[in-house]
Amino acid sequence: MPTSRSSPSTGSPLFLLPALEALAGAVLLVDPQQRVTAATPEAEERLGPTTVRPGTPLAEALSVSEGARGLEALLSHGRQVEARSRTPGAVRIMRVRAVPVEQGAKRLGWVVLLGAEAETEGTRGDAEETFHGMWTRNPGMKRLFRIVEKVARTESSVLVRGESGTGKELVANALHAISARRKGPFRAINCAALPPSLLESELFGHVRGAFTGAVRDSPGHFRLADGGTLFLDEVGEIPLELQGKLLRVLETRSVIPVGGRSPVPVNVRIVAATHRPLRREVEAGRFRADLMYRLRVVPLFLPSLRERREDILPLARRFLDELEQNGPRCVERFSPGARHLLESHGWPGNVRELRNVMEYAYVIGEGPVLHEADLPPEFSEPRPLAATVVSEPIPAEDTHDPEALRTALARAGGNRTEAARMLGISRVTLWRRLRDVGIA
Repeated sequence: MPTSRSSPSTGSPLFLLPALEALAGAVLLVDPQQRVTAATPEAEERLGPTTVRPGTPLAEALSVSEGARGLEALLSHGRQVEARSRTPGAVRIMRVRAVPVEQGAKRLGWVVLLGAEAETEGTRGDAEETFHGMWTRNPGMKRLFRIVEKVARTESSVLVRGESGTGKELVANALHAISARRKGPFRAINCAALPPSLLESELFGHVRGAFTGAVRDSPGHFRLADGGTLFLDEVGEIPLELQGKLLRVLETRSVIPVGGRSPVPVNVRIVAATHRPLRREVEAGRFRADLMYRLRVVPLFLPSLRERREDILPLARRFLDELEQNGPRCVERFSPGARHLLESHGWPGNVRELRNVMEYAYVIGEGPVLHEADLPPEFSEPRPLAATVVSEPIPAEDTHDPEALRTALARAGGNRTEAARMLGISRVTLWRRLRDVGIA
């Protein structure tokens, strides 16, 4: 094992470092006296170049948990341990393991592999926070958590804005869980997932015989949420004729079931969510202004995952940790290529997409390193030219026009999910509008 990072007598480790990084990522080379002799660029980036200068004792470069005993377990027994390395403004905690390098019976040193970071602490802005199922290091998300705590103490209606997969229902659950209504029921309904006739029955209930198939009375979500919270997801998809009935329920605090005549009192707090501005829908004549003001007393805005890039890799690690609890594979780190692809991806499906990508990579890949080849095909395949050259959103007022629908489909290369994104509507709404104008 060489004693200097650039020793010419043994073949410079600098020649080996690119190969080591490609194979193992963040790596330290350590001599028999437990001194650092070389570090890959990724290790230097994570630990700081002054920390891993040749000759630095490994115990100084990495503060191994359990001290000398932990270092002995790492180097002599090959046990994976946690280590801590202080960098400016933060403390990095990572999983570390060592592979001995021997020539016959002679110990030449060790290759020390720096695995996944378990946690980052230090400056208050960088500290992680878990809040009712949501995890972040992003200052904007933390500010949102504080607002949720304040709003939860009131009875005000809340409108949560955010893209699909950002965690709107988690915010609604948090508002309920820390409110005075927490002992009451929490009900959720996706207003875009049901046709208008069924949506009315699901919201307000129906009486026996109200329509074909109504063989018994049904209370509906408002009555089932009595004393608690009702979450109306994709509230912007409620048809105009039903919006008036919803407004009446909010004003009178009572519901009239489909086929019924007598109003039934309800005591429900409303948390609504949408992925697009309701004001724009009002301007386009697709949403009632009076209902918008009723729902939008307190607006909350959830950032997309691409707006909180510092959360991507830590969240990916957390999802892998969950998968490892019940799976056969232990992923110790991401390859540099996989890290780059994950950090540069657009994440149209946000945190939900990230969770699914990690499950795919965990199942498809093998071994302790998650490589770029383990990621789903869309990470390596170029996007269709039609979807990449022109993908700007189409004005909201045009989203009912047949030609605009055809244009969006053409731009998206036939991909309806991408077309819906460009139109600023949900995939279900796109399907309805294509059906209405006769486009199969």
